[in-house]
Amino acid sequence: MADNRPIHEIRLGLVKAAIWQHQADQGFRYSLSIKRIYRKDDRWESTTSFGRDDLPLVIKVADLAHSWIFQQQAMDRTNASDEAA
Repeated sequence: MADNRPIHEIRLGLVKAAIWQHQADQGFRYSLSIKRIYRKDDRWESTTSFGRDDLPLVIKVADLAHSWIFQQQAMDRTNASDEAA
């Protein structure tokens, strides 16, 4: 899979996590980027800086992403064992 688009996104309010899938020797690896979006003039911008009131959403988005990655890795292992059989 190309690394130009996230495989999954999670958004709560103005905090968004993008999960990226990368092919590795042992299968897929996953990484995460978290951004806060905001409106500037007539367009949407993003930043990796967070204020105090953003932190509960950052924690929740990171937790949801962690759970999603674990589930995806379990599916990856199941698919790999099915292909090996």
